[in-house]
Amino acid sequence: MTGKIKSLVLLDNTVLSNFANIQRPALIRKALGDSAATVQEVIDELNVGVERGAIPDVDWSWLPIISMTDDERHAYRTLLKRLNEGEAACLIVASARGGRVLTDDRDARKIAMEMQIPVSGTLGILVLLMDLGHISIQEADELLKLMIEKGYFSPIRSLVEIL
Repeated sequence: MTGKIKSLVLLDNTVLSNFANIQRPALIRKALGDSAATVQEVIDELNVGVERGAIPDVDWSWLPIISMTDDERHAYRTLLKRLNEGEAACLIVASARGGRVLTDDRDARKIAMEMQIPVSGTLGILVLLMDLGHISIQEADELLKLMIEKGYFSPIRSLVEIL
């Protein structure tokens, strides 16, 4: 995921919670701008995490929430057999509207590839922030370290490993 993003980008709970956990949701907005969005199912999952004290309550008011159409909701019910509500809704909306999905959920990423939906995640946002000149690699690695300390199961310890 490089360069300026112009199409619809749906973010799921796994990615949003990583940035919430380090109190830096604005970084997603810096990276994705007006292309970022989510679905109500993801907001509901985040709210449960906040209520349980697992995720800090941060300001997502800038993030548009997309509602599914009746046709999308029908396809969503089928996908619920394989994924949780947030990931399923993100994939269905992205598929129907030509968007991409940002998730760190392994099953959701696999299904996104099967559905030919472009997919990335937390690491992709950090790389995009570097590509856009918003953060240095040292800052990205520090953010990654903080996310890992807060429970993110990253496949890497430094962004140098994927650059």
